[in-house]
Amino acid sequence: MTPHAPASVTCAETLRDSLSLLEGRFSESTVDIGNGKIVSYRSCGRGPVIVLLHGISSGAASWLQCALRLEQDAQVIAWNAPGYGRSTSLPQMQPTAADYAERLEQFLEALGITNCVLVGHSLGAMMASAYVGKGYKRASRLLLISPAQGYGSEAKRERGLKIAQERLDVLRTIGVEGMAERSPARMLSAQAGDAERAWVRWNIQWLNPAGYTQAVHMLCGDHLRAYAPRDSLGDVPATVYCGAEDVVTTPDHSRELAWNLNLPFHLIDNAGHACYIEQPGAVAAAIRHQLSGHLYKLS
Repeated sequence: MTPHAPASVTCAETLRDSLSLLEGRFSESTVDIGNGKIVSYRSCGRGPVIVLLHGISSGAASWLQCALRLEQDAQVIAWNAPGYGRSTSLPQMQPTAADYAERLEQFLEALGITNCVLVGHSLGAMMASAYVGKGYKRASRLLLISPAQGYGSEAKRERGLKIAQERLDVLRTIGVEGMAERSPARMLSAQAGDAERAWVRWNIQWLNPAGYTQAVHMLCGDHLRAYAPRDSLGDVPATVYCGAEDVVTTPDHSRELAWNLNLPFHLIDNAGHACYIEQPGAVAAAIRHQLSGHLYKLS
C-alpha cells in the first residue's frame, strides 16, 4: 500500500533539516511477514534492540529525534502500525489491541528479533501492553509513555462510542489536513517551539484515513487493563512515564494506572502528550537506562 501524499507543509524551512535527517539517518524499510502482508519501519544504530510504537495520530518518522539520540547505544526500530505508512492494514474492521500485538509478533519474528526493549506511546502503549499481556516473549522490558488506556471497559463503553463517533466525524468533516493544523495545540505544551509544532503537523498529514479509523475503533472498543487482569503485566519489568503538561493522557490518569499495576511512574518535565517530540533527550535517556536494566528516574 502506498501512503497518501502529504498535504502542503506550511513550515518547509523549519522542516528541511528534519526531513534531511529522516532520509539520511532514519530511513524507511519494509519487511514481508507472509501472505502478501508487509510492515514498514524506520531504523538506525546497532546493538541491543529498542522497538518504538507510535500513537494514533502519528507514525514511525515521528520518533526521529529520539531515535538519533539512541543510535550510538542500540539498534532502534520504529514501526508503522498496520494501516500506517506502507504497512498492510489489519483484516478486522474493528480490531483489538491483541490484533495489533499479533502483527507486532509477526513483525519481530520476520526481523529475527528475539529480545528488545518495547516502548509504546499513547495508543502504542495499549499495543505494547497487549503484546506482553498475551504472553509474547520477545520484549524483556516495557515502557509505557503517556499511555492511552482505552474506552472498552464496561464502565467506559458508552463514552467510548461517543468518542469514536466524534473522532470519525472530525475526520469526515475537516480531513487529515484539518486535523494536522489543529493537533499541535493538544499534542504539545504551550512552551513547544515552531519546529516541534511543524513536526507534529507533518507526521499527522501522512495519516491513512482507513488505518486511522481502525485505530479509533481499537481505542474506543478495547482497554489496556484487559491485558493486565490480575493488576499485573506479567513478568516483564515495566515503567510508566507521562509528560508533565499532557492534557490527553493526563499525569493523574497515568499515575493511577501505574499505581494500579504496581509500576514505577515518572514525569517528563516541560512536555505535553507528544513528549518524545518535545523532549527527545529526556525520553531517550529514560529508554537508554532500560538497556542495562536500571529504572531511570528523571531529575
